[in-house]
Amino acid sequence: MSGRWGRLYNGETTIDFVGRRWWGFILSGALVVATLVSLLFQGLNLGIDFEGGVAWEAPVKNGLTIDSATAILEDNNIESRNAKVQTLGSGAGERIRVQVDDQTPEVRSTVQKSLAEAAKVDVAEVSVSNVSSSWGRSITIKAIRALLVFFLLVSLYIAWRFEWKMAIAAIMAMVHDVIISVGVYSLLGFEVTPSTVIAFLTILGFSLYDTIVVFDKVHDNTSRFSASRVSYEDIVNVSMNQVLMRSLNTSFAAVLPVLSLLILGSGVFGAVALQEFALALFVGLLTGAYSSIFIATPLLSILKSREPKFRSLIGQRSLKADMTTLMQTGSSVSRKQSARSSDDSVGVASNPVDAVTAVLSHPPRPRKKTRR
Repeated sequence: MSGRWGRLYNGETTIDFVGRRWWGFILSGALVVATLVSLLFQGLNLGIDFEGGVAWEAPVKNGLTIDSATAILEDNNIESRNAKVQTLGSGAGERIRVQVDDQTPEVRSTVQKSLAEAAKVDVAEVSVSNVSSSWGRSITIKAIRALLVFFLLVSLYIAWRFEWKMAIAAIMAMVHDVIISVGVYSLLGFEVTPSTVIAFLTILGFSLYDTIVVFDKVHDNTSRFSASRVSYEDIVNVSMNQVLMRSLNTSFAAVLPVLSLLILGSGVFGAVALQEFALALFVGLLTGAYSSIFIATPLLSILKSREPKFRSLIGQRSLKADMTTLMQTGSSVSRKQSARSSDDSVGVASNPVDAVTAVLSHPPRPRKKTRR
């Protein structure tokens, strides 16, 4: 296999990730700003488990529609403007779900009977779910607590396994994933349910795995180039190019089954519970794969490049053919050597002495003086 795809498959690409890191930072910054604006003016579409309230589900039979269900709410003095009325499933198993704020037991029973009459089914076929707002707040607090504990444990592990600067970069990348995922839900109005929270915790694990794969390669190459005068930016670039194909394959293999759940499970077979879980997974997998390449590793490069060992080498990066030489030999090509090789390639020597030295296998020895 040759060409661009062959180099990608064999881990022989020479992409300057560090030099292009500001592209990722600018894109992520724009998405974070859009998320904050959307949360400020639009908020999240929280499900009944978080807001509390009442939900009825009735089979779509004999003319029961969204309009007729909305009319039933109005007849029982329930504000339909703030109600969530949607169709779930498809085919014979299609149902209408009506969700409103908390209501008295009498109103819940009356609406249940009215929906059953409109659908011409038994009252038992219309389900009623009642969740208090205090229970929803408890679920929210537990979710936030679980997220903070997860961040703490991950930080301690990465700091123990690698170093604390890698832990900071990994945590910042995961926070980035959470913010962007929440922003997508806010901007598009997707409903946030307990399944969404579970999926978020799952995708954080995937994002962490992808980041650790890259960091492990960076750690190995740091030891490999320890005897050479190589900048940390070069170490990061080499490591990213070596594991790029693995990261893409991992992300692609993870996204495919999620797409199957999202398209076939929820779209074709009408499994709405799968839709809530698969949607959060899909959004999170994409942001996790993106952040491990364009957020976590560039942040690590910024933190490590300012260490005394690498500070004097900031801005020195091996590009294209020089990066290939660095991958193969383990030592960087200096700027003088690079300029000399370019001069030799066109048959021009900037200095005659340098030209002679380049031809000889060793510098000429000084001639001994003879006594008279």
